[in-house]
Amino acid sequence: MKKAFSSNLDRTRLGWVALIALCTFANTGCQVHVAGQTLPSGYYLMDDIQYFPAGSENKLANETAALKADREAARTRR
Repeated sequence: MKKAFSSNLDRTRLGWVALIALCTFANTGCQVHVAGQTLPSGYYLMDDIQYFPAGSENKLANETAALKADREAARTRR
């Protein structure tokens, strides 16, 4: 009879350990992939905000300035 009680107690403990492990893993807050979507972690509201200010519309600003300077220099040489 003692063996059956010990086995029952072991199953109960194993059940509790499994339940605690499941709850722990469910609340860790990592990124998941569901149906092709990457969903954010549970802590995305506490993450740092990355702000990149809007840059110039002209991506070749240095080249444009150099060409403009060359045109002005060519005009003054004439």
